[in-house]
Amino acid sequence: MQPLRWERRPDGLRAPAMVCAFKGWNDAGESATSALTFIAGSLGAEAFARIDPEDFVDFQATRPMVRLEDGVSRTIDWPEFEVHAVRIPRAPRDLVLLSGPEPAFRWRTFTKIVVDLAEALNVQMAVLLGALLADVPHSRPVSVSAHATDPGLIQRLALQPPSYEGPTGIVGVLHQAFQDAGLPAASLWAAVPHYVAVAPNPKGALALLRRLESLVGVTVDATDLEDAANDYEQQVSRAVELDPDVQAFVERLERAADEESGRPDPGSLPSGDVLAREFQRFLRQRGEQ
Repeated sequence: MQPLRWERRPDGLRAPAMVCAFKGWNDAGESATSALTFIAGSLGAEAFARIDPEDFVDFQATRPMVRLEDGVSRTIDWPEFEVHAVRIPRAPRDLVLLSGPEPAFRWRTFTKIVVDLAEALNVQMAVLLGALLADVPHSRPVSVSAHATDPGLIQRLALQPPSYEGPTGIVGVLHQAFQDAGLPAASLWAAVPHYVAVAPNPKGALALLRRLESLVGVTVDATDLEDAANDYEQQVSRAVELDPDVQAFVERLERAADEESGRPDPGSLPSGDVLAREFQRFLRQRGEQ
């Protein structure tokens, strides 16, 4: 049986961008997968394909879940890789969303399946979401680094070529697979505080979402995510205040972040024309709403 199982073919997708996020090593604070889940829920994503986890997932590390239906019959939910389509009539493109756990086995086979899927859907660009733990304070804006290897994307979207060397995850491997296949790809990485690593971080998810919007030209109403991000920051601040040692540590991180950011360079700020185009795009997608 083929690992990729089509439930239906989403015909008529317009210049689709594929957005991918995976739970696990690439997903500090669940920021990447939370951003993708929020997009899917906000824009009415519809599932159309799945990748069977049997050959790729370590079920001792990512265990299936048992649940009761009607309090009697037992059902096992297996971890799967789900593929959704998002149609956005007033935006310049539609989206294909891929999510699931980070594969434990056969990465090259898995990436070939994903690249073949992208080519079958005539995907025009791919964006991979990730999040990493860093020495950053929870009380400052989340830094998102955007990288690409495609010269056209780098120039058109003001991205940076990657400079990282070291161990990588499925996000890095899949990015390289897209590049080898000639498909433009970008990676977005949010830096989230390491001292609250176990808690889901909606602030990181919001930062990834906002950066993604500018890359693919799609607008998402993120009011609920903004509220969750504000609540997250307030709750962490209250917890930090209860421990003087942690509070002193966070204050050092805040001073370092403020010194690094400094005053904004006027040349790095978006021009009035850029802001106007972004606002017009927002209005077009919203339509009469």
